Amino acid sequence: MIIHVVGIGLDGASGLSESARQVVERAALLVGSDRHLSYFPQLSCERWVLADLMTAIVEIRRWLAQEADLEPDAGTLETPMSSSQLIVILVAGDPLFYGWGKLLIAQLPAEKLTFHPHVSSVQLAFNRLQIPWQDAHFVGSQGRYFEELTAKLKLGVEKIAVLADETHTPAVLANLVKALDLPTPYEFWVCENLGAAQERVSRKSLSALLGESFAPLSVVVMLRESPPGTEPLDLEKLPLLGIPDAAFIGCGDKPGLTVEREVRVLVLAQLALQPGQVVWDVGAGNGSVSIEIARLFPQSEVYAIEQTVFGTSAIEFNYGRFGLQNVFSIHGTAPEILHRLRPPHRIFIGGSGGGLTKILGVCALRLLPGGSIVLALDAFEDIATVLSWMGDRVRREPHWSYRIVQVQLSRSVAGGNSTRFDALRPVSIVTIDRHLN
Repeated sequence: MIIHVVGIGLDGASGLSESARQVVERAALLVGSDRHLSYFPQLSCERWVLADLMTAIVEIRRWLAQEADLEPDAGTLETPMSSSQLIVILVAGDPLFYGWGKLLIAQLPAEKLTFHPHVSSVQLAFNRLQIPWQDAHFVGSQGRYFEELTAKLKLGVEKIAVLADETHTPAVLANLVKALDLPTPYEFWVCENLGAAQERVSRKSLSALLGESFAPLSVVVMLRESPPGTEPLDLEKLPLLGIPDAAFIGCGDKPGLTVEREVRVLVLAQLALQPGQVVWDVGAGNGSVSIEIARLFPQSEVYAIEQTVFGTSAIEFNYGRFGLQNVFSIHGTAPEILHRLRPPHRIFIGGSGGGLTKILGVCALRLLPGGSIVLALDAFEDIATVLSWMGDRVRREPHWSYRIVQVQLSRSVAGGNSTRFDALRPVSIVTIDRHLN
């Protein structure tokens, strides 16, 4: 007994290869959805409507077990199907691309399975759009849909194909994109009923995805608009404190460049800023903290130190968009570059590149009396490094002290008819104060 898994599209039997069509015509048992079975009304074989794949798998395993129990001389025993007959399971598209193939391989003997893939809906979608798709990212409608899609959106990947169904509709996708409020803009293409006479491929806005109805069998292709962030900022509508993350442009494959708004506000509180100060932002990422400080205190000088080229470019692009004159982008590696800067009243360390102890040492030497160093740390090892450094410093100079605030925040995200929480990375905010002698 051989089990053939045949992929089929919305074009029905006419879309099958000659070899796949012959396999279906030889079937003793044909398993598939009502739609798939309707493509072959002329076949007189036994048919199962596939309502529950696991139920079908259990029955197929029973038949396989009966076949294995046959002795060579037990030709008179009746079995549901002889070894020369075929079971054919009809599935959508490519069985091994977000299809039933994975489950069938896990539940049935591999030597009994043969796969006949059809063109997948994602392959059809990108070909309709005439866009190369070897670098595309995919999100299926099953499993961890929201988590996978959120991760890819936060990365700002260039091409995303999302498989839609009755539950994970284009409107659900649009609600998620809107709720995340990310800086990377996308254009949306909805590809409906691919391969069928009712096929429709259309570009839609985010509001159209929310307001229109689409065919259940759809693929939403999301293409990152390039270059991102070219739309002008309406500075008057931005809040005085807590600039939205979407206002900052980063680098698509470096989502950690932006310090999230909720964490950023807590960092600013710990810095206890005053007008007219010199502030260092070490490991500035895309400059979100520096820009927030510079807007609040236009008389202060803010030095955004970043060792990466893409980070420095993002900083310069961002402070230009905000029209700031008191942010100074410094491309260099800490702690070496810190010796060239004016002594600071406040220091924020958002990244260290592995040299945290040396950076702290130079910062302590350059920090003005009464100043503070604030760090945002997400690794236990970095927290241990700071505590060890502080222990040595306090023993030598008792006018130093520290405190730690641990932050574990989540943002609400609408998903279909429910709301869930999308967790931000846990962060420990360490504040080190140099008291006046």
